[in-house]
Amino acid sequence: MGRQGLKGDGSVGWGRLWGGRSYDLGKMTLPELWVAYLTYPAIQLYFALMAGCALLAAIFYQGAGGILLSVMAAILIYPFVWYGIHRFILHGRWLYRMRWTARLWKRVHFDHHQDPHRLEVLFGDPLNTIPTMAVITLPVGAWLGGIAGGASALGGAMMMTCVYEFFHCIQHLNYKPKSRILQYMKRVHLLHHFHDESGNYGIINFLPDILAGTYYRDTRARPRSPHVFNLGYDMQEAHRYPWVMQATGAPPRDRPPPPSAMAKRV
Repeated sequence: MGRQGLKGDGSVGWGRLWGGRSYDLGKMTLPELWVAYLTYPAIQLYFALMAGCALLAAIFYQGAGGILLSVMAAILIYPFVWYGIHRFILHGRWLYRMRWTARLWKRVHFDHHQDPHRLEVLFGDPLNTIPTMAVITLPVGAWLGGIAGGASALGGAMMMTCVYEFFHCIQHLNYKPKSRILQYMKRVHLLHHFHDESGNYGIINFLPDILAGTYYRDTRARPRSPHVFNLGYDMQEAHRYPWVMQATGAPPRDRPPPPSAMAKRV
């Protein structure tokens, strides 16, 4: 299993609870991914929150209708919320231009594009994920089904987060899925990482991309972006806004890590 000691740059805080491990998806098998996924503290926290939401829904139960509507609403809303966050926040250039948000941007997305196979920076930070999902889903669920509906909607959002995280791992794993649908999702998502980052923002649902005109099917659809690995944070930007580079301890890369760096994750 490809793994190494975690870097001490503070960018993988939840990974520190992972026993000091760092996994390289390019060197892992599917069974190894299952072990890493199920033992990651943030995923376990999401499972615990789902259980807590189910308990609250049972305590304040007033009928199955409101609960089912709330869960369905969360499932339907999730891809569009993810699209908006991914496109306008994670790929926005305003976070790295402010000292107090530069480290946040580095952790939540820049590190992932710099090294797409590094598992602990692929996972979202629950300190960002949970409040965001709560703010969006709790009011919708409460409107549809009261307290039980609010809890159910949040639980549904946590379930979708776990699903998205796992299939996101699959898309970066050195593994060819047997399912044609999964092969398609993997191919389209990897275009976002290795061809042009300004499209294909979805992970498993590309309907928002299609509706917004940011979907593209293959490399022939548009030229390769020079910012696909650095998200626009190139050396010129790094000199103007140095906080991400200072936190990283190295200049931003405009290509994947060299083979020598990848070889260290054994």
